[in-house]
Amino acid sequence: MNKLVLWGILITAAMLVFTYMAVGGSKGGLNGDIINILAITGAVVIVLISVFVVVKYVRQMQTDTATGELADENWDGIGEYKNELPMGWAVLFLILNIWAIWYMLMGYPVNAYSQIGEYNEDTKAHNAKFEAKYASITGDDLVDMGESVFLAECKVCHGLTADGIDGKAANLNQRLEAKSVKHVVENGSNFLGYPAPMPDRNGLFNMNTGALITDAEIASVATYVANGMKGDGADIFSGTCAACHGADGKGMEMVAPNIATFDIATVKTILDHGKKGAIGVMPAFERLNEKQKEAVGAYISSISK
Repeated sequence: MNKLVLWGILITAAMLVFTYMAVGGSKGGLNGDIINILAITGAVVIVLISVFVVVKYVRQMQTDTATGELADENWDGIGEYKNELPMGWAVLFLILNIWAIWYMLMGYPVNAYSQIGEYNEDTKAHNAKFEAKYASITGDDLVDMGESVFLAECKVCHGLTADGIDGKAANLNQRLEAKSVKHVVENGSNFLGYPAPMPDRNGLFNMNTGALITDAEIASVATYVANGMKGDGADIFSGTCAACHGADGKGMEMVAPNIATFDIATVKTILDHGKKGAIGVMPAFERLNEKQKEAVGAYISSISK
């Protein structure tokens, strides 16, 4: 027997054994589970076709000599023969297309049952029930709910007291720290949820001077915002930032966020879209429903300065 064919048989046998062990040894195995049966059937077909094609064409390269009519085109003297499409390729292509159509329409239709689909439907129903039950909750009750959600979802990074655990995450006891303001002014910010991003320092002019904002002005306005919109830097803020964030820093709807204090809308926007800042990236929290996000916003607003 040709050594190449022997290697092909050995590799095929090994791959089939590994495939069976992987699927058969998994939870549920092949005991009537149509998904696992289809998976191992597809794997067997792929293994057989792949090994057959490799063996066939490696042997052909070892023994065949080039013959036939050359095409008119060539690349640096390298031409191409006008050979017909091999029948084997055409047959395999047709069989695989038939398999794909059967699999999509009959073997495992797009709208068939899936555990992920069931989980998503159950989650959607639960969230609708949750929001209907707590739709009217406000005030201290909403803050209490927000604290519970915070302790379950947010304390891992922000800490039990929302202090950010020594810079691991943002300190939520104050709206913004100076380093965060400085980072945004220097690098810009695409605060998702608003139509236009904030430009970096090369697009920020101090209207009082008519010039681009300077390093000293950035440091001053960062301290001003971090200090709760108090102290030195008010003139720079009014000349550079107030046009979008408002004279009081509380933002403008669909223009810029509130940077003076936390409010429910700002927190919900961050939870919806995530945020990139001076200390890294915070992911979006899609698993929270709208009422939970509102409650977290109420809680954070209640504890921040």
